[in-house]
Amino acid sequence: MLQKTSHFMKQANLINGEWVQADSGQTIDVINPATGLKIGTVPKAGRNETRRAIEAAEEAFKSWKKTSALERSKLLRKLHDAILDNQDALAELLTIEQGKSLTESRGEIASSAAYVLWFAEEARRTYGDVVPSPWADRRIIVNREPVGVIAAITPWNFPSSMLSRKIGPALAAGCTAVVKPASQTPYSGLAWGALCEEVGIPKGVVNIVTGSAGEIGDELCTNPLVKKITFTGSTEVGKILIEKSASTVKKVSMELGGNAPFLVFDDADLDRAVQGAITAKYRNSGQTCVCTNRFFVQAGIYEEFVQKLAEASKQLKVGSGLEDGVQQGPLIDEKAVEKVEEFIADAISNGGRVVAGGKRHELGGSFFQPTVIADATTGMKFMKEEIFGPVAPVFKFETEEEAIKLANDTEFGLAAYFYTGDLGRAFRVMEGLKYGMVGVNEGLITTPEAPFGGVKESGLGREGGHQGIDDYLDTKYVCIGGLGL
Repeated sequence: MLQKTSHFMKQANLINGEWVQADSGQTIDVINPATGLKIGTVPKAGRNETRRAIEAAEEAFKSWKKTSALERSKLLRKLHDAILDNQDALAELLTIEQGKSLTESRGEIASSAAYVLWFAEEARRTYGDVVPSPWADRRIIVNREPVGVIAAITPWNFPSSMLSRKIGPALAAGCTAVVKPASQTPYSGLAWGALCEEVGIPKGVVNIVTGSAGEIGDELCTNPLVKKITFTGSTEVGKILIEKSASTVKKVSMELGGNAPFLVFDDADLDRAVQGAITAKYRNSGQTCVCTNRFFVQAGIYEEFVQKLAEASKQLKVGSGLEDGVQQGPLIDEKAVEKVEEFIADAISNGGRVVAGGKRHELGGSFFQPTVIADATTGMKFMKEEIFGPVAPVFKFETEEEAIKLANDTEFGLAAYFYTGDLGRAFRVMEGLKYGMVGVNEGLITTPEAPFGGVKESGLGREGGHQGIDDYLDTKYVCIGGLGL
C-alpha cells in the first residue's frame, strides 16, 4: 500500500538541505487513524534543531531575496507541476496519516497545487508606486520587499493545502521558511521538502522540523531572525503565539477557530440547501475550521429540512479513506470522538432530539456516525464551542433579524453560509453577517483566487487572493532628493 508514497514519506527533518534526525535521537510515532496502526516515526526535535533551521533560512534569504520575481515564479510553476504529477502518491500518503477519503485527499492535493500556481503568478505582481512628489526636486518611490525568514505552523486537518497557502506566498515574495507540521500528520508536510528539492529550490529556503510543539513554537516566536509567524489552528493556541511573538514585534497571520452558521430561509431551494449542508458539514468528517457548526432553519420549513438532512446524512458511506466510494473517514483520534460524544450528551440532556446517527460507528476505532440533532437550543454547548466532528445541530428561527442575531452570537467570525431565493434578502443578510467569508446558496467557497480568513477571534490576515502575499512583504518608502530639477 505504501509503495506509491515511499518516495515522499520522509522520516527525517529537512534543515539546510540535509535530511536529519533529532539531536536526542527521540522520535514520535505516527498512527493511521483508520486502523490504529503505526505508520512510521518522525524526529522529536526541539529548540536547538529549530534554531539551526532558522539560521539556515536566514543564510539562504541573503541570496533568495535577490532572485528575480520571474525566476521565483518559474520555480513555483515547476513545484505546481511536481505536485500534480505526484497527485496520487501524495493523496494516498495524506489519507493514510489523516483518514479523509482518497477523493477528498486528491482534491486537497489539487488545491495545494492551485495555490502554488496562483502565487507563482502573484510573485510578478507585487507592485510598488511612484507617488507624485510635493517637492519639485525630489521623487517619491514606494517599494515592497520580502520580510525575511517566516515561520509556518500548520494543523492536522489539511496538512498539505494549509502549507501551500503559506509556502506559496512566502517563496513568491522572496522569503525563506521554517515549517512545523502537526505531529499527527507530519508526512504531508515533510513531502513538501522532497518536492522543493526535486524542482531545484535552493537548500535552506524551505526547512521543516517536527517534534515538541512547545519548544519549536517558543523558538519560532522569540527568535529575532524570524520576521513573521503564520499559524492555522485553534484560537487558544493562536492567542499564545501572538503574545509570545510580541517580544520581537513580528508580523502575524492567524487563521483560527470557527463557529460557522448555516441559515436556511423559507424561500430557499431546499434540495440545494440540503446538498450544500452535506458538503459544509461532513467534509473531512466535520473536521474543518469552516465546517458548519450551527444550522439555523426558518420555522415554516424546519421539519422538512431536518428530515431531508437526516436522510442525506444516513446515505453517507463511512469507512477507511482508501476504500472506493467512502465519503467519511475516521475522526483523527479517540479524544476527538469523546469530544463529539460530550456534545451529543449535552444536547440530549437539554432536550435535543437525535434524528440520525448519534453513536460511534459499528466499524469501531474513531469512526463516528454522521449525526443530526433537532430541537437545538442556544443553551447547548455547540452554540458557542466548535464541534470539529460529524454532528449537525439544527436550531429554529422565526425572522430574518433573529437569524442574523443568532448567527453573530459568537466570538468567532470565519465562515458563514445561507440559502435564500430573495435577492434583497441575500444582500441584507450578507451585509448583516459579521464573518470574513460568506457563501450565498453555496456550501463550499474556498478557492485560491479569493481571500481566505476571518474577523473577530477567528484571526488576522488573509490567505489566497491578491491579498495573500501582502503579509510576506514590507513596504519601503524612498525619497530621492538633490535631483537639481
